[in-house]
Amino acid sequence: MSELPVRTHRLEGKTAIITGASRGIGLAIARRLVAEGARVCITARKPEPLHEAAERFPEGSVIALAGRADDPDHRREVLDAVARGFGGLDILVNNVGINPVYGPLMELDLDAARKITEVNLFGTLAWVQDVYHHEGLDFVGRGGAVINLSSVTGQTPSPGIGFYGISKAAIGHLTRTLAVEMGPKVRVNAVAPAVVKTQFAKALYEGKEAEVAAQYPLGRLGTPEDIAAAVAFLASPDSGWITGQVLNLDGGLLAAGGAA
Repeated sequence: MSELPVRTHRLEGKTAIITGASRGIGLAIARRLVAEGARVCITARKPEPLHEAAERFPEGSVIALAGRADDPDHRREVLDAVARGFGGLDILVNNVGINPVYGPLMELDLDAARKITEVNLFGTLAWVQDVYHHEGLDFVGRGGAVINLSSVTGQTPSPGIGFYGISKAAIGHLTRTLAVEMGPKVRVNAVAPAVVKTQFAKALYEGKEAEVAAQYPLGRLGTPEDIAAAVAFLASPDSGWITGQVLNLDGGLLAAGGAA
């Protein structure tokens, strides 16, 4: 992994929580926010890779706490630690998402569907609720920003990962509804990536990357850094008049009539 890139200081003095940040998109977001001056709390389910990731950050810039994103006790531990260690919270990035099934909806195990909903949708709402109500974070008073991770699969059917897309479509509407309810102090937006080169999406491009990338007008798949750059913008004062939006990060895929 390369060193932290040199960026602007538009997030100087800001603090952030990024869920699912031991690798891939979540880790890239954490690295970008720190590079722009923020301090971050990164969370993930498995302790070892999370703490290995944390060791690569500048001293004093990161808190790492392992646990399940849909566990209320874990959320409480994270928020209390951020309140103690950073004195408040400015940015919440809901990156955690799961998709343990592949196949048509007619063969979908409903228990798996419930778990996807529990993590991807209810978990996202729960983090926002807990942050909003935590007195030690002063999220509203500090003019907080929420960035949720949606997906282009929430906007057009994608074979094999239909229910994942359904959960991400719900994230889009959740984002818009939260933006209306939480304004004017808190801004809520989402990013909707197409296929990004991560371990999570590997099955969608492994062994056929050139074929998949040919569907994209920009001629390549996304990288975690592409997503991190957009999240940093939505977290910054540069997007101060933007809320309730779902920003497609898809290399032009949807414009070309494609599907992830």
